[in-house]
Amino acid sequence: MNMRIILASASPRRKELLGQAGYDFEVEVSEVDESVVSGNPREMVEQLSEIKAGAVALRYRTGETKNREGEDVLVIGADTVVVLDNCILGKPENEKDALRMLKELSGKAHQVYTGVTLIYCNDGRELKRRSFFECTEVVMRSISDREIRDYIATGEPMDKAGAYGIQGKAAVFISGIRGDYYNVVGLPICRLTEEITKLVNECSY
Repeated sequence: MNMRIILASASPRRKELLGQAGYDFEVEVSEVDESVVSGNPREMVEQLSEIKAGAVALRYRTGETKNREGEDVLVIGADTVVVLDNCILGKPENEKDALRMLKELSGKAHQVYTGVTLIYCNDGRELKRRSFFECTEVVMRSISDREIRDYIATGEPMDKAGAYGIQGKAAVFISGIRGDYYNVVGLPICRLTEEITKLVNECSY
């Protein structure tokens, strides 16, 4: 794919997934205020992904981010939340907050929503944008307080929605999953590839 792809996210998991899928891309962090958005999970992740992608695309369009004349640019923004009983669990504020989240998740099913926004630009102009979301159900087995405290001590939960990483040490807590595993990691890579192909084809005419 002959275009410049920019991932508007600092997430190492999203970076790893895009690379695993064979994309050649660069990272430019949006640095937006994520607290400005509220609503149901689907609306929230789609809006935040659009804000993130839009902030980076704006730098490209205004020339703040250097680009070559006639260059095609695709900006990818994403946001992930964990939802338990209709309550959104973001990243824990501290270890006490992580403990609370994991005790609430223990022995229950929950949902993970990831919103993605694609913004296609050419020669400093935005041609098209598209937002979508994926939802995956995850079942966590009952975990003891000792297991939770030992997990928190690793530091892994502190930068992750819902205070756990399915691709890391928390894998031993997961008893079932329904939907896209990679969506839980942070990027629904299969759906993403389909949507990129559609968007590029639409902008090629």
